[in-house]
Amino acid sequence: MSTPDAAIRAERPGDAAAIRQAVTAAFGQTAEADLVERLRADGEVVASLVAAARTAIVGHILFSRLDTGGRCAAAALAPLAVVPGWQRRGIGAALVRAGIDACRDKAVAVLVVLGDPAFYGRFGFTRALGARLRTPYDCDALTALELVPGALAAGAFAVRYPRAFAALG
Repeated sequence: MSTPDAAIRAERPGDAAAIRQAVTAAFGQTAEADLVERLRADGEVVASLVAAARTAIVGHILFSRLDTGGRCAAAALAPLAVVPGWQRRGIGAALVRAGIDACRDKAVAVLVVLGDPAFYGRFGFTRALGARLRTPYDCDALTALELVPGALAAGAFAVRYPRAFAALG
């Protein structure tokens, strides 16, 4: 998968420094880059993809395991980052689509994201599905997507994020 400006691919060994730089540039701070590194170090990564333009990484998306108490395989989408100057070119959308496919290939049943419902709604994330989950981040911006139809049909249940998220405050 790619855009006219960047190729989307899985993170490779040796990409960590460039991912850190891209995520820090996108957010204007290091907290999200620190989160990526902690999730990687803790073995919580389900999928990590980059957008590569020529020799530079200009975007990144990460999905990490969520603990559902055995209800289903679930992952959190966080963070999604595109370097300023590369935004509004479809790179973020391409990363989300490729990430959804990567998670589906890894038998993830549910994806959860805390972000702009209008943006993530384009990919099928809904507040109605997010409302079926109890998380530390319950709000209108919490949305979910079923990769396995009916995965959230049994009713509300608690979802625990990896401990690395606690550092975000």
